[in-house]
Amino acid sequence: MSIVQNRKVFHDYFIEERYEAGIALEGWEVKAIRGGRAQIGEGYVIVKGEELFLIGAHISPLPTVSTHFTPDPTRTRKLLMHAEEIRRLIGKVEQRGYTLVPLDLHYAKGRIKLEIALARGKLKHDKRAAEREKEWSREKQRLLRSR
Repeated sequence: MSIVQNRKVFHDYFIEERYEAGIALEGWEVKAIRGGRAQIGEGYVIVKGEELFLIGAHISPLPTVSTHFTPDPTRTRKLLMHAEEIRRLIGKVEQRGYTLVPLDLHYAKGRIKLEIALARGKLKHDKRAAEREKEWSREKQRLLRSR
């Protein structure tokens, strides 16, 4: 079940491969995500050493968070994956010029997971061609329905 999606990624990148990763969250973050207060639109994934981190994702704290604790909504969160998967991803990112982007925050067996993608950036003419293709498919559907 999806919590929040990053639709802008499909406009800006060619998606090559998808992976599922766990996220190291604090208790207030889990409650806020369950309350639907998460945004991953500005988020991206970086590699530090042998670890992956989610940067720029915004989780707004609930108003009921403790008064003696000041939450950081955009803190860096560690992603949890098997070491072999991480090594494979690091190799692809460093060698081929790919980037890692968050696609979808969702529940899997009661846990909150993040779907990340190995993506290659689109150039301006690629974006225009994709937009043209989308408009043509809409027009085609419209023509087929009207007959």
